[in-house]
Amino acid sequence: MSTNQALIHQPNPTTGQQPINTQRRTFIGGALAALLASPGRVVADERDAPSDPFIVLLKGLYQQVPVGQGPKSNLGLTTVNLSNGSFSKTQIYPVFGTNNDDNHERKPIGTFYVGAGHCAYDLPGGAIAMQFTGGGFPLIIPDGSGGQFDEGTFELTILEATGIYSAFNGGHNHMVDRLHQLVAGPVFAGFPSSGYNEFCFCIISQYPFP
Repeated sequence: MSTNQALIHQPNPTTGQQPINTQRRTFIGGALAALLASPGRVVADERDAPSDPFIVLLKGLYQQVPVGQGPKSNLGLTTVNLSNGSFSKTQIYPVFGTNNDDNHERKPIGTFYVGAGHCAYDLPGGAIAMQFTGGGFPLIIPDGSGGQFDEGTFELTILEATGIYSAFNGGHNHMVDRLHQLVAGPVFAGFPSSGYNEFCFCIISQYPFP
């Protein structure tokens, strides 16, 4: 029996006051139900929203997004066009501060798109569009198999954020990247068809980077 049912159906020792007490119990039960329901909604909203900052990992081989074959409705974003043929994509994994941190099997939770100095994150509960503002790969390390590791950091400004990420609009992303370029040469030569395997931590915060 639920708490509300227990309140409504508890015995009444004074039969002469039954109509009044029944109404009172019904009122109390309804009020309690409303009180229990409202905090539940607030807690759910707080639970679903990511922490500030939150961290995700970009991992996997990049694939070209053909013209006209971007995600449906462009993820609701207006500052990027993910179907114009300039974007490539890889997968997003949870690390810290998301509602998927208990993903012990580390399955991907979304898709990352990058191209033309911009990128977008398709995540559970919303999407984020960003613009690269600085950074690069100061370290190029041969992998011993004809390829190389491109290592560096990047800074990005959040142009647009939807859904549970809306509070991050105008915020910042700090990337720590170790991009495995399978064919050695100039960075991004033949990208992505020549083979680029991403491994990049993204620290996303509401704080606007100076």
